[in-house]
Amino acid sequence: MDNLIRIAPGALELGRPLPWNVYDADGNVLLRQGYVIQTDTQLEQLFERGRFKPRKIERPDEEVFEDSRKRNPFSDYPDLLQALEATLAAITNVDPSAQKRLLGLGRMVERMCDEAPDASLALVHLYSIGPTSLEQTLFYAILSHFIARQFGLEEKRASVLTAAALTANLALIPVADQLNASNKVLTDEQRQVIRKHPERSIQALKAAGISNNLLLTIIAQHHEQADGSGYPKGLSGTEIRPEAEILALSERYVAMITKRAYRHRMNVTDARKLIANLADGSFRPAIPKALLHVLGDYPPGILVRLDNNEVGVVTARPVRARGPFVKAIFGPRGNRYSGTFERDTSLLEYNIRALEEPEIMPSMDFSLIWGFGS
Repeated sequence: MDNLIRIAPGALELGRPLPWNVYDADGNVLLRQGYVIQTDTQLEQLFERGRFKPRKIERPDEEVFEDSRKRNPFSDYPDLLQALEATLAAITNVDPSAQKRLLGLGRMVERMCDEAPDASLALVHLYSIGPTSLEQTLFYAILSHFIARQFGLEEKRASVLTAAALTANLALIPVADQLNASNKVLTDEQRQVIRKHPERSIQALKAAGISNNLLLTIIAQHHEQADGSGYPKGLSGTEIRPEAEILALSERYVAMITKRAYRHRMNVTDARKLIANLADGSFRPAIPKALLHVLGDYPPGILVRLDNNEVGVVTARPVRARGPFVKAIFGPRGNRYSGTFERDTSLLEYNIRALEEPEIMPSMDFSLIWGFGS
């Protein structure tokens, strides 16, 4: 098939769910999105035999930079990442299409979150083991959208916040993956790059003709701290816009649950405790509370062990007195189920006993588990 291309070395990693379906040269599916590569031999075979379908990026002269299909976050995921990469490149290259691309991408993210909220939140947790800088950027936008809605931000301001989340770290993208993979102390030069990235991101946006004042203010302030210890201006309290605090909290949460070369990832329970503490002076109290409400005790995409000893993945947050809902994937004796079985964890036998944190995630067909078909 002409539209299939080889997988570049480094695009896949051991222990991480596949971000897209992998095909052979004839277009047959070898492995589905969500499959977890377990060995170096498997990885080498995929680089040798595997192909994937790239997204068709729209030409700059086209009017529409989004589509209106019903959103499936799992099939959208690779498309959104590629669209994000193209959007940031358009801004950096001062392409006339930059603003349309950014607006279209923001609307796609918001529609995905609104149409499939639990699956959109699951993306953040399923791919948080070792995300690229582009993946982290997408996670910031998803979480910012949910926090903004829960916080009660009006729709126009929430949309500007989504655009800010997608572009605030534009100046960091070229070095972010390298910084995350390093376990050495930051050099003075690297510290300067980090401290200056809001200002440099703003310069790039202005050069590309993107000059919305609220957007630029959110980016300028998203590393300020309520106690005045942030940068670049040492603002404090209500000098900092709530949108900037929402973006900062989204970044903070993703950092907590993400594995880095220099530290282990935090489990969701510990991350929730830290977020609760941030309501005590570091942020407007309503913002951390909004994130805690969005996540629930057991956010979609995490693995849990039930009282009957099954292990499953949380697929949906509670609805009224029912849930959270879990799809069981391992039986009480550790056997892998051939299908999946929905469990309402508000029922006594299916109560959640503990979080499960395996060294390597089990393979799952995400679209099938979340009911989008395969």
